[in-house]
Amino acid sequence: MEMKWENVTFVRVDADIVDNLIDKQESNETVLSKEETEKLKELFTLQIPELHVTTEVKGLSVDAAPVVATRPEFMRRMKDMGAAGGGMTAFYAQMPDEVTLTVNGNHPIYQSLLKETNDEIKTKQVRNLADLALLSQGLLKGAELTNYINRTVEMMQKETLTA
Repeated sequence: MEMKWENVTFVRVDADIVDNLIDKQESNETVLSKEETEKLKELFTLQIPELHVTTEVKGLSVDAAPVVATRPEFMRRMKDMGAAGGGMTAFYAQMPDEVTLTVNGNHPIYQSLLKETNDEIKTKQVRNLADLALLSQGLLKGAELTNYINRTVEMMQKETLTA
């Protein structure tokens, strides 16, 4: 259908954050300063095996998730076709998944996260937020999933002890 109709493109509903899929003719600016935005981007720059991760900080709704993981529609289609049919598209099936982590600069959690002085706690919280976004896309597997579970339990135990 995309080839038949001009100016028509189909995308999956989870291909991008809703604010990018639906053109509302308005843009939310992040409440963070330029330095805070760069610091968040740096914190969320992660090296994850079998994933190519890019990070962006955007001003989304305060009610939106703190981090949203999305995959480019083109690569997703190529990987699906490669996994199903082989041929020339089989090459794409072997490529690592591409993921964009969109950090919601307007989410209230970042006001406290950026003020956190303990780097170990900050790193664990950032990784958990990123892992939650990846988990929502079914991209957190194997050792990475086990690490997420163990880290979450550890953080909850520490929180229970201090409460």
